[in-house]
Amino acid sequence: MMQSNWIILIWRRKLSVLLIASSLVLLALWSWVFFISSSADIPTDGQFNDLIQTDNPQNHVYLLQKLISQANRVLRYQQKRHNTSPSVDQNLSQERRPTGGIPVPAAAHSGKNSGIVRFVKPTKRPPSIAVLEATEHTLSVFPHRTKKPVAVANYLFEDERLKILENQQRVRNAGMGEFQIGMDYDRMLTSAERQTQYEHELLRLGVPVIPGIGPSGARAPNERLVHLDLKGAPPKLSFLKRLLPMLKTLGATGLLIEYEDMFPYTGVLQALSAKNAYKAEELKDFLESVKMHGLSIMPLVQTFGHFEFALKLQEFEKMREIPESPQSICPSQQDSIVFIQNMVTQIIEFHMSIDAGAAAYSSNSTANEPSTHATTFTHIHIGCDEVARMGECVQCREHGRHEIFLTHVTGISNFVKTHWPHLQVVIWDDMLRDMMLSEMQHSHIGSYVEPMVWVYANDIYRFIQPQLWDMYSKVFPTVWAASAFKGAFGESLIVPPLQRHLENNIRWLAVIAKEGGRFSKGIRGLALTGWQRYDHFAVLCELLPVGIPSLITSLSTVSKGYFITNPKENSILRILECAFHPDSRRSGQPWIELHPNSHHSQLFSSCTYPGSMIYKFALRLFDKLTELQNYLVHVRDRSAWMSDYNVRHNFSSPLRVHELTFNTPSYINELSTMAREAHEVMFEVFDEYTITEFVEQNIYPTIASLQRQLEVGQKLMQRRVWPQRPLPYGAELAELNLVPIRLLNADQVGANSDQGNAKTHN
Repeated sequence: MMQSNWIILIWRRKLSVLLIASSLVLLALWSWVFFISSSADIPTDGQFNDLIQTDNPQNHVYLLQKLISQANRVLRYQQKRHNTSPSVDQNLSQERRPTGGIPVPAAAHSGKNSGIVRFVKPTKRPPSIAVLEATEHTLSVFPHRTKKPVAVANYLFEDERLKILENQQRVRNAGMGEFQIGMDYDRMLTSAERQTQYEHELLRLGVPVIPGIGPSGARAPNERLVHLDLKGAPPKLSFLKRLLPMLKTLGATGLLIEYEDMFPYTGVLQALSAKNAYKAEELKDFLESVKMHGLSIMPLVQTFGHFEFALKLQEFEKMREIPESPQSICPSQQDSIVFIQNMVTQIIEFHMSIDAGAAAYSSNSTANEPSTHATTFTHIHIGCDEVARMGECVQCREHGRHEIFLTHVTGISNFVKTHWPHLQVVIWDDMLRDMMLSEMQHSHIGSYVEPMVWVYANDIYRFIQPQLWDMYSKVFPTVWAASAFKGAFGESLIVPPLQRHLENNIRWLAVIAKEGGRFSKGIRGLALTGWQRYDHFAVLCELLPVGIPSLITSLSTVSKGYFITNPKENSILRILECAFHPDSRRSGQPWIELHPNSHHSQLFSSCTYPGSMIYKFALRLFDKLTELQNYLVHVRDRSAWMSDYNVRHNFSSPLRVHELTFNTPSYINELSTMAREAHEVMFEVFDEYTITEFVEQNIYPTIASLQRQLEVGQKLMQRRVWPQRPLPYGAELAELNLVPIRLLNADQVGANSDQGNAKTHN
């Protein structure tokens, strides 16, 4: 009955009983967990995995600290037990370590030791390795999460810590190596893609694609000289001074100035100067401006060939190689050597005075004042190209041509080096190309001069083949190269073919990069030549202001080492002050067109650089002359009523002739107006002599042809009666034996018959 009452009581209080029982169970579990954690402060497998998988680096540092700390504590405990009770050590030796390398609670030998983590005694293999292998596994999986291992004072774990560091560094190095390989591969792909895009844009602009030239290609030459040929159409020095900031900004490092008869010679050489030669004071002022802009000066004076400006004169006629040609001087005459030495001395001393003045000004400048940049005068160019009719006089015939040339060049160079040891002598290279290596080495010419290798064609290796580069490298420590920005593709052109000049300069960049390594001192630099005449007797070719777009395009390219296709990065638009804005033009057309079938790009017609008005005038004149030349050819050669045959026989249709010559008077008026405009436009750059020569050379011949055509047309239209066919042949044909014999005989018989009839009639 009592049991039944207890059962009924418990059933009625079942919720309270369950709550009490649950509380007791939870208390027991908490007590067990607390006992375990206080006995062995090592995380469980689940906690260990949680710590490994977490993204917080501090948890891994904490894990390493706890593992090493617990290992040290257990080892001290085992050592203490070993010192007090040998039996404990024996029992511990029977413990077995799991193969996983992570310490786990050992099976209790008695209830007293249950739940305590045991480690193998460090006899052959330290028990700490089990702990550290787990830590090492953590570091190898997550090397980036632990910056450096935690320092532990206990010496027992020094080897293990070193292993951790070594393994961590090994993993990091392997990862960085793979990362670096990936980066290099990505960079290579990016560079290849960039080069492909660059070449595509070049083709779109009309710029030739040349292997090795691009944003990642060869670097620019160290020296970049701009050639000023003053012998043809000497610009006013005030205009040249306006060009200096542009040239400096675009990357020019110096000027190669060829004076010829524009230099103010004095004394016995005064007759060499042209009547419109530069005055000494104004030339000094210009050269000082050149140095103030940080540009070097290399004067060029001819000393062998191209001596027409001097040998054409009566007082110097006797120094010619052959009497009928003033092209070359005779090197066998002592008067010739004295004459050349006098010329070279006046040129060098004039430029040395500029250097001395600039240096004095620079030394007197205060620290707060901008000092003048005094560039040292280091090189002089003595020409020696295209020496014609060499070795033909009586004295020179005793020696070979190569011997004569080498002896003359080394003699002039030795004179320069003896009096001005700091100066280097430069010559053109074309007279060396057909020499033998032994000849040049025997003359020691490599110790005297630096050759300037010049090729203006697009195929440079056609003229300077690899074996010639190899021979030059065995003779000369260094050489120069020379391209062109005008005056190379036609003796009487008005506008330079910009694309061909740009290609010539780009190809020179590739050649310099390839051949520069042959020379012990490399290739010193590149000179962009701009010839005004092919020689002293030739007519004018492209004027300097007309060649400025070509100069700017080529100079900016060689200064960067490649043509920049991005208009925002290319300095052409900014330097030339062009009104064209690439961002405002969305037609899809390239910002500059440099195709070979076009003599210019429309871009430059919108620019306002110094001399731009002359460039625009030259373009209009070129187009007008092209139109009128086609008109004259059509009337004279293609039409059937004003050909030479019609004119010789005065036989044509007046109506047709009137139609063909109807526009001729208006064409004459147009060209006459352009001739007067030329004087107005070109006066800011050239003197009246140069302008008049330009008009006489380029405008007057077409006006004269139109006037002759108009006169011929008026004569043809005046006739009112014409003979029957066949028309008689002209006397010129008979003189040249272009008429058949039978026709001559028949004509003679007809003439005699006409004379007899005339007598009978009389």
